[in-house]
Amino acid sequence: MGKEEIVARLLSDAEAEAAETVRAAQIRAEEILAAAKEQCGRERDGAEREAEARALRIREGREATARLDGKKIRLAEKRRVLDAVYRRALEMLLRLDRSDAVALAERLLKENAEEGDEIVFSAGFLYGEDIERLPVFREKKLTVSGERPDLGGGFLLRGKTSDKDITYPALLAADRENHQAEIARAVFGTNR
Repeated sequence: MGKEEIVARLLSDAEAEAAETVRAAQIRAEEILAAAKEQCGRERDGAEREAEARALRIREGREATARLDGKKIRLAEKRRVLDAVYRRALEMLLRLDRSDAVALAERLLKENAEEGDEIVFSAGFLYGEDIERLPVFREKKLTVSGERPDLGGGFLLRGKTSDKDITYPALLAADRENHQAEIARAVFGTNR
């Protein structure tokens, strides 16, 4: 073989080897690209699932907050209505006519007064003299204080051992404490 044939054969072998290396590199590059695409797809799917889960958690959190805020608003409105009911009841107590005011005072004295208690009428209580004429006033040896503080209506009983607040606001506060749930049911219904 001549020199030229050897060079030609070397070049031919080198070209074949280079072509094989290029083909192998292309195959390897395609494998790497396919693996990268697959990995990218898995990561994208995982990121999408995480984003969906996060969005769901955020949405559920906001919905829960909205439900809670709605309940708070409804509760505040119910309280506002109950406050109005008790304000109206106080207004009605303050406007009782003579016979009803004296009858209420008589019942309260029978239930709460102890012998020797002193009655402290609220400023503006109009029927103190009528109360002094009641049999319970004499039976329990009650006295009337010269004080007339603004108690919101009704009267206090000052006793030897304790005082009793039976003013109209105190009576309504006790009533509210004891009957608020049933009044709410009557006003708002059972399912609200």
